[in-house]
Amino acid sequence: MTHRSRLLLATATAAVGALALSGCVAGEGSATDRPASAAESEGWSSDTLTLDFATYNPLSLIIREEGWLEDALGDDVEVTWVQSAGSNKANEALRAGAVDVGSTAGSAALLAKSNGSPIQTIDIYSQPNWSALVVPEGSDITEVSDLAGRSIAATKGTDPYFFLLQSLEEAGLSLDDVDVQNLQHADGKSALESGSVDAWSGLDPLLTTSVESAGSEIIYDNIDFNSYGFLNATEEFVTDHPDLAQLVVDAYEKARQWAIDNPDDTAAILAEVAGIDIDIATTTLVDRTALDIDPVPGEAQRDVLEIVGPIFVDSGDVASQGLIDDALDALFEPTFAESADPGSL
Repeated sequence: MTHRSRLLLATATAAVGALALSGCVAGEGSATDRPASAAESEGWSSDTLTLDFATYNPLSLIIREEGWLEDALGDDVEVTWVQSAGSNKANEALRAGAVDVGSTAGSAALLAKSNGSPIQTIDIYSQPNWSALVVPEGSDITEVSDLAGRSIAATKGTDPYFFLLQSLEEAGLSLDDVDVQNLQHADGKSALESGSVDAWSGLDPLLTTSVESAGSEIIYDNIDFNSYGFLNATEEFVTDHPDLAQLVVDAYEKARQWAIDNPDDTAAILAEVAGIDIDIATTTLVDRTALDIDPVPGEAQRDVLEIVGPIFVDSGDVASQGLIDDALDALFEPTFAESADPGSL
């Protein structure tokens, strides 16, 4: 049996076994109605693979730069990379079927799942402190309570937006007390620096860039209000192409170790793709991003999302707590991360 056949058989068997043990949820196939594995035909289960890459997901940048997936798949599978400007854009692409695998914040994945998006989280790529509330240099705003009556840029459907909701709630404020401008992350940074808004709930590396280059000031920073980096796949992809799903997760785990072993090279890749100074890239990775974490989605992530979920309901982003609870029960697919073999690439 070839190396590829062993890989395909192992991943398909693992995926089927996991579903048999855990049972099915809405939108998933049962173990008995999965399509025949790719191993049976000595080929991959699809001739295309589409993934996103994002500056907020450094592991995706490494995999794309190093070409590991292309090398493993050869001419049999066409690999396409699509850049995501934020979790909201990644979720849009996943829901539309424009990508098979997309990277978001955990909060954004829960929001999408609660509102009916057919996704599952197959790997945790980082534990970042990537969101914070920022004001222009010299602003009279010094704490969250000062934001009452002010305009704030934030990208709805992303961790910075949910960071803002939690920060306002902690300070005794609500969305009704502020004027939220729904701008994509880069546009929010520009609006802050031009004076078009009073504050910005920002995302790294843009956030650190604004602090370093424009003198913007962080007024509130709380890692507990940031959810993890979630690697999500469509349910169709997980069900019909477990061999490719496993290969992607294997690549992510290879990239995780590569990033830990090669911090300078990782910062250089981030700096090039994001168009930022190498020192800012290094600060983003070293001071505000934890990559050496357990990649298996599970209780640690659920604990964070159980706090965020009710805020979605209060803000009107999700219709009911029942939808949140159902999404939490169906969101995680840990099988691929549990079986990850970085050495297979």
